[in-house]
Amino acid sequence: MPAYLYILRCADGSYYVGTTRGSLERRVAEHQSGVLGGYTSGRRPVELVWHQEFANITDAIAMERRVKGWTRAKKEALIAGEWERLHDLAKRRTAPFETRSKGRSSG
Repeated sequence: MPAYLYILRCADGSYYVGTTRGSLERRVAEHQSGVLGGYTSGRRPVELVWHQEFANITDAIAMERRVKGWTRAKKEALIAGEWERLHDLAKRRTAPFETRSKGRSSG
């Protein structure tokens, strides 16, 4: 049975990242109807903006955990298929205070 990682855009402009087994259409309809409760129930209507199929649910869940930790900009790059931008957003940036402290001596 296939599994899916999906991103919904909610009526308030926020994104919901989730996974399901089997029918992606059924799962989106459940979010749309509010039957699932939770985050999307008060933010309807929702729109499916991106999805990826996986062979098993454990792989989909592992990727869901990663994507949930992403910034809004990174999620939007994924949705738009902007792979180069996604790559650029994935690069770690050093905070200014860290850069300054590394250059100082302790003596």
